Amino acid sequence: MDKKVMFAVAGSGKTSEIIRRLAENKRAIIITYTENNFNHLRSKVIGKFGYMPKHITVMTYFSFLHSFCYRPLLQQKMKTKGLYLKLPSDKVTRARDKMSHYRHPSGRLYYNRLAKFLDETKSHPEVIRRLERFYDQLFVDEVQDFAANDFNLLMALSPVKADILFVGDFYQHTFDTSRDGNINCNLHNNIEKYEKRFRDSGYFVDKKTLKNSWRCGTTVCDFIRANLKIEIFPVKERHTAIIKIEDQVQADVIHRDNNIVKLFYNTHHRYECHSNNWGACKGLDHYKDVCIILNKSQWQQYQNGQLHKMKPITKNKLYVACTRAYGKVYFAPEHLFAAHKKS
Repeated sequence: MDKKVMFAVAGSGKTSEIIRRLAENKRAIIITYTENNFNHLRSKVIGKFGYMPKHITVMTYFSFLHSFCYRPLLQQKMKTKGLYLKLPSDKVTRARDKMSHYRHPSGRLYYNRLAKFLDETKSHPEVIRRLERFYDQLFVDEVQDFAANDFNLLMALSPVKADILFVGDFYQHTFDTSRDGNINCNLHNNIEKYEKRFRDSGYFVDKKTLKNSWRCGTTVCDFIRANLKIEIFPVKERHTAIIKIEDQVQADVIHRDNNIVKLFYNTHHRYECHSNNWGACKGLDHYKDVCIILNKSQWQQYQNGQLHKMKPITKNKLYVACTRAYGKVYFAPEHLFAAHKKS
């Protein structure tokens, strides 16, 4: 059985690689973290087959965790009522052998500890048997966002007698599926150690298949390598432009232009234009030109060639924003958009 993790660059065809491997004669489950990516994957499956085949399942991770792994095995015994989608308070017991560590007083399970509960109840072998019974292929998209107990569950699935493919981009780690104290809290601090976790669990690490970007041209890739210190190259030589906006008139024109997507760090909804947030646009591949809005300190880092010194999570979100562009990337200081900001 093929057990592999493919580390990719943005725009290299991660989703296409999964869709390419789907077949009429193989039962497959595709797991992803976000609703956006769930909808994107489902539409791609329908695009390939012309309909949604019964032998292919697309699920968000927490649907998989609760509906496929937990409910058939433990729901009846534990008498729980679904997932509690907030982190446990500090008052909740840290004793992992106590049910109150996993279950909120409402009867719902703490979402960030469900994967750990499967481990504590020694349910992994039964989860593996269920996967083998129903599927020939297991795919996990956006694997870089799996954290804490959820990452440990993925590592525990390596014995599954099915083809396994995880795909992701280490530098697009902008969210965590969950957090639980210090469990895997340093997981994304070092890419070499991160890759080793997969190897140690029995997965082959493939860094070659998806190493070049179809979406990003030469100009954008050159900018990212020089300024973010992230290795990314284009599939084909294609030159566009990186444009600095320092004039109010230019900024106003861009604000009105719906062909240019404005990407803000986290407040795009306040600017009344065609926009998104840096991290939230991950997985979207239909933008041509984008304008990235930088706050005062970020603009100074941009001016001084110091963008690579951003905090890792901020730099990753900026990498996501830059790599949405098939065409030009504009950079503008936030104050030029202040007149358009809703109070």
